[in-house]
Amino acid sequence: MNHFVHPQGLCESTRVGARTRVWAFAHVLPGATIGEDCNVCDHVFVENDVVVGDRVTIKCGVQLWDGVRVGNDVFIGPNATFTNDRFPRSKAYPEQFAQTLLEDHVSIGANATLLPGITIGRNAMVGAGAVVTRSVPPNAIVVGNPARIVGYVNAKSEAAAAVDAVPPETGVRPLGVGEVGVHRLPRVADMRGSLSVGEFERTVPFAPRRYFVVFDVPGREVRGEHAHRECHQFLVCVRGSVAVLVDDGLRRAEVLLDRPDVGIHIPPMIWGTQYRYSDDAVLLVFASHYYDPDEYIRDYATWLLERGGGR
Repeated sequence: MNHFVHPQGLCESTRVGARTRVWAFAHVLPGATIGEDCNVCDHVFVENDVVVGDRVTIKCGVQLWDGVRVGNDVFIGPNATFTNDRFPRSKAYPEQFAQTLLEDHVSIGANATLLPGITIGRNAMVGAGAVVTRSVPPNAIVVGNPARIVGYVNAKSEAAAAVDAVPPETGVRPLGVGEVGVHRLPRVADMRGSLSVGEFERTVPFAPRRYFVVFDVPGREVRGEHAHRECHQFLVCVRGSVAVLVDDGLRRAEVLLDRPDVGIHIPPMIWGTQYRYSDDAVLLVFASHYYDPDEYIRDYATWLLERGGGR
């Protein structure tokens, strides 16, 4: 045996990787699979149809039920609760338990509760005590009951500084995320009101073939979550506010669009997400290409592969 089991621990599985440690009063059933260099702490229970990757930490008081799949380098905090049946009844079993997936590098905070059949995306973080009722996108930070996105991991916030630091001679400030830039658009104000204007291929760096308007978005909803292979986009929030996250696979930044004389240019192959819509938000988007569903990349892992690396 090339793994460690405490004298008061019970590990019935033979599929346990090298250097994994199973501590006192933990119980691993025969059908479970646990990878290398894992730490299974006191009073953990692992059921049969469970797969755990490498370098996973499972803190005290956690139960992993049938259908749970855990990727590599995952942290599961003390007393985190997993479920696999939305409508449980005593002695009544579904034909198949719902599968819950934790992708690589996920962190689950203490006492969080995860409903069955959801995916926690790569590198995401679930806050302590959160109740997660639906899937969480990669890199997102979620808290609360029900859990909602409050930020993204390692995203530099450019909410105010990005606009204030735009050089007046160029009107553009690079964010350091690919070729993404924040644009200050001309604004004219007098006693009759205010006007903001953009000129295509001048202040807006391409000629659009399409526009669309996003509005009436519930505040907890997330839009975007995709990249384009060839299409450029230019986003302006003409009313209210919306947070825009951009990600090039190595760096990510977040900009709050909250005035109609500020826009953000998102070039091709940049992962873009919009969230934290205000109730009155109206987001205007110009696109350089006509709509083509094959032009979208909607899976984060696929996008990372096509882009050629990233975290």
